[in-house]
Amino acid sequence: MIKIKKIVFFLLFSFFFMGSEAPSEGMTFSEKEKCHMIIHTAAGAAAASAAVMAQLPSADNVALMGILTTMTISLGLVFDVTLLEHTATSVAAKEFSAFILANCARVVSQWTVGWIPWVGNAINAATAAGIVEAVGWSIANHFDDQYGRR
Repeated sequence: MIKIKKIVFFLLFSFFFMGSEAPSEGMTFSEKEKCHMIIHTAAGAAAASAAVMAQLPSADNVALMGILTTMTISLGLVFDVTLLEHTATSVAAKEFSAFILANCARVVSQWTVGWIPWVGNAINAATAAGIVEAVGWSIANHFDDQYGRR
């Protein structure tokens, strides 16, 4: 039991801080606040959907892609970038695949302890939120670099 607690603590700690990429220095205060709200809302939605579907490994991937697509479109609006749904999906998928190591760790955690009630739900929620946080700030920084007002 102690070993499982250590694994859970390690996974929760690593995935909560994995998504702590900071906004770029070029963003205005208003842009940072809007991005912060969009990204944290998406991370919360991802955590909720992942927690609900924890006992079925990888069942939440469709919901996560929808959340990432919506987040990407919303972040584009902050920087006056109009994205169609298929463009936003490809941007989100590109950024999501950049975190392949985190995705592998997430899949491993889902298959090993994801099926355990409560523990699996918490780990699945934490990993989903951490990945969405990291992807969100990566997309926001990309939009700021490409389309920010300088």
